[in-house]
Amino acid sequence: MKTAVEWLYDQIENEGKCIYEVMEQAKEMEKEQIIDAHGDKQKTKSNPNSIVTYGYTFTGKMYYDKIFKSE
Repeated sequence: MKTAVEWLYDQIENEGKCIYEVMEQAKEMEKEQIIDAHGDKQKTKSNPNSIVTYGYTFTGKMYYDKIFKSE
């Protein structure tokens, strides 16, 4: 599997495509690769002074949105 950067380079260098034609597709590929790499995490929290324990899921999409959405 190629990274988004490798794919973009290939499209421009070997396929002769204009960067503007493939840039959005490369950005979407990069987003999906970041989300997949982070994966979904299960977290559990508990208070030592209490019997209450709770869990939540932090998804790769949540990670991407938190890190990159503000840009």
